[in-house]
Amino acid sequence: MTAAARTHEGPATPNSVDSTRLPGRFMMPDMSEHPCEVIHLTVTGATFLTQSVAPAGTSIVAYIEELGRVEAISGDAAEGGFEAIFDISGSRRDKLETRIKWLSQRPNGAAPQRRHPRLEPRDSKSQITLPDGRVYYCEILDISLSGAGLKVDVVPIIGTYIMVGKMRAHVVRYLDNGIGVEFVKSLESSGSLFDS
Repeated sequence: MTAAARTHEGPATPNSVDSTRLPGRFMMPDMSEHPCEVIHLTVTGATFLTQSVAPAGTSIVAYIEELGRVEAISGDAAEGGFEAIFDISGSRRDKLETRIKWLSQRPNGAAPQRRHPRLEPRDSKSQITLPDGRVYYCEILDISLSGAGLKVDVVPIIGTYIMVGKMRAHVVRYLDNGIGVEFVKSLESSGSLFDS
């Protein structure tokens, strides 16, 4: 493996996350999407564990849980996947560095635990409204008092506030086929699901 492909490796520091496996997915130039797990994360790159290995030098767009959208260039093949070199600069790099530092300070890099059990909804049809007013239909995969998993055709970045039906929520993670959201006000306190 070449040194260039592993420039992001090294001991875990406040600007790296070595013990965390973040779920995500990436899009190839042909617009095909592929699931992955992201390890050895630093501000300059990461290792993508996936069955769909991108040829070296391929421009990809990744959506990584807890981080959001990241543009990258694929590097050498790695065991179980490939290396990715992030193609970001300026404020976007600064934001990524801040997020990685936050991840590194969590116990064992652990993902936040869900506060309530997830259930299958009785009615899976709903819609999301983006901050700019655009509306898209979605399918509710599962739901709890504090959040939901949604199958959607659009992928807002992590942290984006949206409306899910009549409930205000923000995007907290990416799923293989959609997003996970957390409600601003829990269903328990609001007394309703998605109807006003």
